[in-house]
Amino acid sequence: MGTTQKIVTFGEVLLRLSPAENRKLSQAKSLDFFFGGTEMNVGASLAVLGEDVAHITAVSDDIVGDAALASMRQYGLDVSAVQKVAHPIGQYLLEVGSGMRSSQIAYNRLNGSFANIQPETINWDQTFEDAAFFHWTGITPAISEAAYQALKAALISANAKGLQITADPAYRSNLWQYGRNGQEVLKELVGLSTIFIGGVNEINEILGTSFELNQEGFIAASKKLMTECPNIKQVFDKIRTGLSASWQKIYGRAWVDQTYIETNELEITQVVDRIGTGDAYAAGLIYGLLHYDAEKALNFANAACALKHTILGDVNLVSVAEITEVMQGNTGGRIKR
Repeated sequence: MGTTQKIVTFGEVLLRLSPAENRKLSQAKSLDFFFGGTEMNVGASLAVLGEDVAHITAVSDDIVGDAALASMRQYGLDVSAVQKVAHPIGQYLLEVGSGMRSSQIAYNRLNGSFANIQPETINWDQTFEDAAFFHWTGITPAISEAAYQALKAALISANAKGLQITADPAYRSNLWQYGRNGQEVLKELVGLSTIFIGGVNEINEILGTSFELNQEGFIAASKKLMTECPNIKQVFDKIRTGLSASWQKIYGRAWVDQTYIETNELEITQVVDRIGTGDAYAAGLIYGLLHYDAEKALNFANAACALKHTILGDVNLVSVAEITEVMQGNTGGRIKR
């Protein structure tokens, strides 16, 4: 089932600074930079796949904010509703690990541009005209009261318009610094969503439960989530096995229409960049749900996630054809002439 309807994503855009060639920060003389952010990564990946996507955020009113807008436009994102505010854009420094050495991240995002977004100036009803999907993650309401209020207003509007709403709870306890309880807020906002992108750990964190990580635990956790948050109709999860920073295995599983679905496991033996791989999964899933049935959508999401490990930067730049090839089992990486 094709669509000409748009997708809306909402969340912080960050400036990523990173030494090249797996260097430690202490030995680097220069830094590469990329613009990203989990929700923007999802939107940009979907735009690369040919979808009509609008990203809502706030960037700094300076040359850095202008560069962020230019970067988003290059991916094909509609940034016409992006706010410019008098606060610096958030940043993070990433040391890319290799083998047994883990990647490390240091954030500088407190009181940044997105934390100072002005929720009362966003016209969500207008933004959601002709939209099919709205995507959010739990990072957004953790940033500030303003971001939380903007997201809650978005979810109320999206529900009124009958959108499919994908929720990736992404609970980060260290982000919740402005007075609200993260678990309570996430349960409230997940309750206003229709599709849950997460697994047993995320459900346990939100509901305070203790389900096991195996298949039976995942099914039981999904059923409990749907009971506590009856708007949720589908649960999609990604399972990762990290053998080292450079060697990963992933597969997807889902609980849809009282049926358990699982993909084959894909192995990535030479990871180029771990950042944005979960976002690539979410983007692949949304694309799949727009065009395929749930099982094929899950396989498309898993293949998209695997391929993102081979792409430098925050955004998945592969095509529908490349993802489809991997989904169909072509993982040899032969040169195309």
